[in-house]
Amino acid sequence: MSVSSSRKLTQILGAELDKLVTLPLIWFTLMGTFILNLVLAAAFTSVGVQGATGTQNILNIGLASMGYLQAGFIILGILATCSEYTGGQIRTTLITIPWRGFQLSTKHLALAIITIPVAFIIAASGVLYTFIMMRDTTVVIDTMITTLIGATGYLTLTTLLSAAVGALLRRTTPALVVLLGYYFIVSPLTRIFLPSNKNFLNYFPDTAGSYMYMPSSSDEISVLTPMQGTGISMLWTLSFITVAIVFYRKRDA
Repeated sequence: MSVSSSRKLTQILGAELDKLVTLPLIWFTLMGTFILNLVLAAAFTSVGVQGATGTQNILNIGLASMGYLQAGFIILGILATCSEYTGGQIRTTLITIPWRGFQLSTKHLALAIITIPVAFIIAASGVLYTFIMMRDTTVVIDTMITTLIGATGYLTLTTLLSAAVGALLRRTTPALVVLLGYYFIVSPLTRIFLPSNKNFLNYFPDTAGSYMYMPSSSDEISVLTPMQGTGISMLWTLSFITVAIVFYRKRDA
């Protein structure tokens, strides 16, 4: 008896969500990321509270931890896909759900469903802390919400891209080395030692993604708009997911 596509999607999505929410490492990672964000927010706020005030300043300080915060979401994405290869759980998954491409696509959808609200809460916690500590500052709520939506989108896309890389490499440690090495070593050093290529670097996922939430300076030239940054980040993420699905369908578990 054939199963309708909508029913198939519902069943697989439910199974993937269940696997993610019952994985202790997922929640340890999220709790650790939340705590780290509050600690960093407190540190950045204590330094910036004596500076200029204003909505721009609150957002800059409240989201200053994003460069470190993304590490938790990179780990989250990698754990979501690599955890099944530990102990051979992936074989059980493929026996139960033989539609490989559909299964991996649904896993990314389930991961997005979990990541979006968590990313918003964690990003908002830093901004809220800064706002409370600088409570004499006038804040434009619309600007703050738009910025938080951009930050949430960036963290979600980073998580999904990391999950795709995890599906490609299938091992947690190599995936962590590749992604953390790129985001925290290669990319920053490239911006420092190759400043003449700054415009070119804007089209890489981390730099393009930063334009989704951080207001650009009027002194910068050839910067991207938030929509351009979002589009480029989405293109990177969808490309990695597509490649991961192609390899996932063709090779053995």
